[in-house]
Amino acid sequence: MKALVSLFSLASLAVAAPAAAEVIHVDVNNVSYSPAKISAHTGDTVEWNNKDFVAHTATARDKDWDINLPPHGKESVVLKKSGHIDYYCKYHPNMKGEIEVK
Repeated sequence: MKALVSLFSLASLAVAAPAAAEVIHVDVNNVSYSPAKISAHTGDTVEWNNKDFVAHTATARDKDWDINLPPHGKESVVLKKSGHIDYYCKYHPNMKGEIEVK
């Protein structure tokens, strides 16, 4: 019985734990996203920190999410699927960002 418990314990250790989700920070400053291009994994969180004195958005072109960023505010979204995401600010359409989700 003791050998069986030890064998089970070893088998449990051999199973790889899933990677921990990360928080990826994007600053909004001087009417731009920084960094404008990021890589992430499904389950990761992207957090936008608006350092400007005007409101912005982070709006996915595929309409999966639309984040409002008040002046000096922070908001985030959890990435739920893999693929390429283009996003922009509805108030300042020249502001563009990209996320590659693996």
